[in-house]
Amino acid sequence: MSKTLAINAGSSSLKFQLLEMPAEEVIAKGQVERIGLDDGIFTLKFNGEKTEITKDFPDHRAAIEEMLTQFKEKQVINDLSEITGVGHRVVAGGEWFNKSVVVDDEVLDKIKRLSAYAPLHNPANAAGIEIFRELLPNAISVAVFDTAFHQTMPRENYLYSLPYEYYTKYGARKYGAHGTSHRYVSERTAEILDKPLEDLKLITLHLGAGASITAIKDGKSFDTSMGFTPLAGVTMATRSGDVDPSLVYYIQEREGLSNEEMLYVLNNKSGLLGISTIASDMRDLEDVMDTNDHAKLAVDMFVDSVMRYIGQYIVELGGVDAITFTAGIGENSDIVRRMVGERLNFMGIKVDPEANQVRGKERIISTDDSTAKVLVVPTNEELEIARDVERLKNEQ
Repeated sequence: MSKTLAINAGSSSLKFQLLEMPAEEVIAKGQVERIGLDDGIFTLKFNGEKTEITKDFPDHRAAIEEMLTQFKEKQVINDLSEITGVGHRVVAGGEWFNKSVVVDDEVLDKIKRLSAYAPLHNPANAAGIEIFRELLPNAISVAVFDTAFHQTMPRENYLYSLPYEYYTKYGARKYGAHGTSHRYVSERTAEILDKPLEDLKLITLHLGAGASITAIKDGKSFDTSMGFTPLAGVTMATRSGDVDPSLVYYIQEREGLSNEEMLYVLNNKSGLLGISTIASDMRDLEDVMDTNDHAKLAVDMFVDSVMRYIGQYIVELGGVDAITFTAGIGENSDIVRRMVGERLNFMGIKVDPEANQVRGKERIISTDDSTAKVLVVPTNEELEIARDVERLKNEQ
C-alpha cells in the first residue's frame, strides 16, 4: 500500500485529497481558500472530523506547508515519506500532452510555456508542482491534463474555420476542458451498464459553474463543447459560452472596453449571472424561478444551450446509448435533469420522475423503455488522478 496526493491548484486555492492506493480509499481531503488574500481558510476532513483554520496564506508554498504540517499533527500520516506519489491537475496541455506524464524539468517548462492557453490556472499548477517536488523529493510527480482526453478528436471537430496558418503558427484550435472528469464518468458509466466502453456512444454532461459536454465514441473523446479556452460552449455560471465574435466587438466599441475588460465581462459577468441579474448559482435561481422572470429565463437559456450540444452530438455519433449527468448541477439538480429529459421525450429518451429524485449518488434515472440510458454519476477527478499516478509509478 502507498499514499497518493491528488492536487488541484487554482490561482487562489488548493484542493487536495490523500488516497490509499491501489485500494482507492480516501484517507483525508480538504482545501485552502483565499491564498494571497487576507483571512485564508484551511479545511481538512479526516477520520470523521473537520479541522478549519483561518490565517493568511501569502502564497501556495505557505498553503502546502500548512497542509503537510496538519497531516502530521492530526496523524493523517506519521512521516512525509509515506506519500509516494503526487498527481497534479493541469488545465492546459496543448498538443504536447495527450496523456498524463511523469514530471521532469522539460515537462515543467512546457506547462509554464502553455500558460497563455490558461493564464489563471497553468501558472498556479506549475507553482504547485515545483513546491511539491522540493518538499517531497522522493515522491513521483505526475501531471494530469484537462485537455489530454480531448486530443483524440478528429481534425474536423477541433479546427476552427480560420486561416489554417493560425493553427500552424499559434495552435488556434479547440482543446476542450474537464477531460479528467469526462474520462472518469465515461468509464464509470460503462461499468454501471456492464458494457465495454469502446462499444458505447456516450454523451457526458459536466454541468457545474464551469460546464462542458463531450461526445464519446469508441471510448475516446470525439467532440466537446469548450474550445480554445473554457469560455466557449454552453451558458455557465458567469461565462457567456458561445457568442457571435462580431457582437463582442460591437459591444466593446460602444462600452469603451479594452480587450482585457471585455474578456472579464465574458468570463465573470455573463452566463447565469448576466441573464438573471441576481445570481450565478443554479440553486439560487431554481429557488425563485417561479416568481422571477429573469431567473427562469437564465435557467431556460442554460437548458437550451445544453440541448443544442446534445442534439448535435447525437447526430455526430449516429445515435446515443447513454447520457450521463455529472458535476454540481448535473449531480444535484433534478429540475435541470427533468427539463433536459422532457426535451428528449420525442426521441424515446425518457427520464423517470421518481428515479430522478436523487442528489450526488450514482443512479440510472431513465425509464425501462427509454431508447437510451440516462444516468447520474458523481465525478471523481481526484481518483482518476491517483489512478494515473499509480499506473505511471508501476511503469517506472
